[in-house]
Amino acid sequence: MVQRTSTAEVMAMDLSPKKPNKAYGGDGGAYYDWSPADLPMLGAASIGAAKLALSAGGLALPTYSDSAKVAYVLQGKGTCGVVLPEASKEKVIPVKEGDALALPFGVVTWWHNAHGAAADLVVLFLGDTSKGHKPGQFTNFQLTGATGIFTGFSTEFVARAWDLPQDAAAGLVSTQPGAGIVRVKDGHRMPESCDKDREGMVLNCLEAPLDVDIKNGGRVVVLNTQNLPLVKEVGLGADLVRIDAHSMCSPGFSCDSAYQVTYIVRGSGRVQVVGMDGTRVLETRAEGGCLFIVPRFFVVSKIADDTGMEWFSIITTPNPIFSHLAGRTSVWKAISPSVLESSFNTTPEMEKLFRSKRLDSEIFFAPSN
Repeated sequence: MVQRTSTAEVMAMDLSPKKPNKAYGGDGGAYYDWSPADLPMLGAASIGAAKLALSAGGLALPTYSDSAKVAYVLQGKGTCGVVLPEASKEKVIPVKEGDALALPFGVVTWWHNAHGAAADLVVLFLGDTSKGHKPGQFTNFQLTGATGIFTGFSTEFVARAWDLPQDAAAGLVSTQPGAGIVRVKDGHRMPESCDKDREGMVLNCLEAPLDVDIKNGGRVVVLNTQNLPLVKEVGLGADLVRIDAHSMCSPGFSCDSAYQVTYIVRGSGRVQVVGMDGTRVLETRAEGGCLFIVPRFFVVSKIADDTGMEWFSIITTPNPIFSHLAGRTSVWKAISPSVLESSFNTTPEMEKLFRSKRLDSEIFFAPSN
């Protein structure tokens, strides 16, 4: 059972956006992760966050994890091998920037960037660690390589399991000196990816129909059980949000007790988060490559700099519901005028002025000319 963090502890936590640290890597690329020691809300929310960057020819060795995840391709294109539990054949999926994949428990994956690739393949992983070994951090189990599972078994056990002579078993386990990430030898032919394998496994957030599209304001694509049913097994929802220069994302909160985990893909902007008793718990500028977490029921708002801002978020429920505190769909438009007058202790004239604003604006607010 996950121990719940107290209200006082959450209010006192440093919510500042952070960049990841390198965990391991080599010629083929590197694996980075965010630590609860640097970002305490990861542990409080039992959320893991990591990033894989593969250079040309890089291969992330076959791995499984102790956590269900959503993967999002930040840059480049390449191949992802997926073996679902009890499957007799792997899916060899072509992936590209904007692709989101839901990876349930028990999935074995490998990732490859072609030798002739013009750019690194960079993939973000966000997931639920509540059932993992370390709350707030993924534990990955390599199947091969210097840190592979079978390096821990005796040669007798490996030979018996694989029905190989002991010298062959010992050689097979020890011939890969790399750990986690390697570079594939020049000329070695990797399996061909198959577009059909994308079906039911991938949603491209840059090409999918927009769920929200506000002129000069912003756009949203929501990842949920309707457009990618596998997210139900993962237990997470996600969205890609892009707001234009100087646009504002309405103050709002997740009204189904979910945490919001946000990675800034590109651009920058100001972020404010308000918690209990009207206390502002975060006021900062977030930029590309940073990650931050909004506690349950806390209200967050963002204003983009002149470059605009794009972020990918997971929400710790597969079909998230948000309540907005500004705009046409805000709670203010539903509350009775007399209640608003008394609640704000204001005049009927001010209440009418307040209610008359943002009648045609929803979620995103373009800057005033």
